[in-house]
Amino acid sequence: MTDNKTADSLRIIDFNNIKIGDINCPPIFCLDVSIFNTDDNFQIVKDFYGTNDRKEILKKAQETDCDILGLKFNIEGENQINEAVSQLKDLLPFISKPLMIRGVNNDGIDRILLPELIKILDRECIISSVNENTYKEIVPAAVSGNHVLVLKSPIDINLAKELNILSSDLGLSLDKILIDTDIGGLGYGLEYGYSIMEKIKLEGLNGDEYLNMPMISFATEESLKTKEAKSDNYPSSFGNLKERAEFFEICSASAVMAAGASVIVLNNPLSIDVMKGLM
Repeated sequence: MTDNKTADSLRIIDFNNIKIGDINCPPIFCLDVSIFNTDDNFQIVKDFYGTNDRKEILKKAQETDCDILGLKFNIEGENQINEAVSQLKDLLPFISKPLMIRGVNNDGIDRILLPELIKILDRECIISSVNENTYKEIVPAAVSGNHVLVLKSPIDINLAKELNILSSDLGLSLDKILIDTDIGGLGYGLEYGYSIMEKIKLEGLNGDEYLNMPMISFATEESLKTKEAKSDNYPSSFGNLKERAEFFEICSASAVMAAGASVIVLNNPLSIDVMKGLM
């Protein structure tokens, strides 16, 4: 297969003048911020921002070299949806970076929360995420706003393709899909997820129109959930906790970059320069 044929068989998303999925360009890095309950940020992130003030956090986040700013509305229940909508209204004027909006990965909340957040968006955004249980409620809202949608499926190539087809049947353009195959942050979870990402990339290169979309990875978030990245109850041979957590994130990001992820979501602002330096 020639280089031209390889490039032609992959779908490229034009998002806010960013070419997502272009194999001739480096990956895109999104800096994710838990903007609603700021206390849920990982310790390494709190060390960087040094504040719980949302607007100050946004200001500092946008001063980094991230390509996309991600806002995670990690509310605890449906009773906080109106407050989340109000927060987004308040913060939108202060955001100049290309934007990704995230729910809480709770089907019952996200099927209500995400359509409400989409209603007040004043620009094209990436919306994360939709799965087999929520696509019927969220896809129409994303289509009406002309947004890019993250479709999340369990670590399985066939389920990823099926969700892409189902969402397309509801009117979502194939040029508006980012594939999230889900992944673990360490060990077998990372290795298995890595192999599925490789398979999807290869099928896309071979011309499968329902699998040739760019992939997005949240592997670093999973790596920072591990006890090794959160607990200091380890022998001195494990090293400093802060440095260990940073290293875990960079290792996970490097792995999914090698597997073919076009968008890599990072939590630690310091990781952005490290990852871009690898380019």
